[in-house]
Amino acid sequence: MYSVEIRGTGSCVPEHRVSNEDISKFVDTSDQWIRERTGIRERRISIAENTTELAVESGRKALKDAGIAPEEVDLIIVATVTPDNFFPSTACLVQAGIGAGKATSFDISAACTGFIYGLSIAGQFIKTGRYKTALVIGSEVLSKITDWDDRNTCVLFADGAGAAVLQRGVSGIISEIIGSDGNGAENLGCPAVPLKNKFTVSDNCKPNIISMNGREIYKFAVKMIPECVQKVLKDTGYSLQDIKHIIPHQANVRILDAAAKKLQIDRDKFYVNLHQYGNTSGASIPLALDEMSKSGLLTGGDLIIIVGFGAGLTYGAQLIQWTKV
Repeated sequence: MYSVEIRGTGSCVPEHRVSNEDISKFVDTSDQWIRERTGIRERRISIAENTTELAVESGRKALKDAGIAPEEVDLIIVATVTPDNFFPSTACLVQAGIGAGKATSFDISAACTGFIYGLSIAGQFIKTGRYKTALVIGSEVLSKITDWDDRNTCVLFADGAGAAVLQRGVSGIISEIIGSDGNGAENLGCPAVPLKNKFTVSDNCKPNIISMNGREIYKFAVKMIPECVQKVLKDTGYSLQDIKHIIPHQANVRILDAAAKKLQIDRDKFYVNLHQYGNTSGASIPLALDEMSKSGLLTGGDLIIIVGFGAGLTYGAQLIQWTKV
């Protein structure tokens, strides 16, 4: 079995910035209300870029960062809940867009935990020797399924993409956990095409927008972040004191405050860029990883934990020794 390491990262966000003040112009809210309840100050909202375009650009940057040619890529996985098409997959469009002609390509749907699921799946192919190089991307344009009249959700969601290149290595991903709890599925979701055809009699169509039970999602996240962190550390010989950074899904600072309290750690151990980008679902963790890498916050040998939670309900975490220099 081979070890799996991250060789490069990349990210892409729309240029258009939307501040809390901008949102307060069309819903009953304020900058103070949003910041106090979420920690968000602004977010990027797409005017022209779609999910595929953001994914392609983040993938190109990750390959450049890794010093790897597109022709070397064996596998492309795109985690998204906002694809531009039901089919073809976003991953197939990325394959064509970056010129990775030999790469097996497919999408996965695990919402905000999608990037971690993607790393886990790609990692299995690399560990067993089936593939040598994988490109994993989280890309979302959540603005197209956001209810812009609902102040409880429209202040949260945003657009962006992040990517990572995985290859065989001598260290890297040390341990991981992924899981799901379908009993909580009704707490966060977005309907797809309704059942309506020549033979149906019902016309009970729900709008294709996000609905969320914020209270239940908060409880789930505050429970799962500490549990996942503790589980990926178990039997590794490492403790929380050995971890330089925890990179969580960027959803809400109140969730992180509560999770830090449960873990009995300083909240500063969590890397947070939520104030700049909002909740970009499956893109949030790779976007944060790329930002940290490019700013010099990550150096070779650092131990980090990525941890996420999302619709499904899904959850996951990985303990990683950073090897990129």
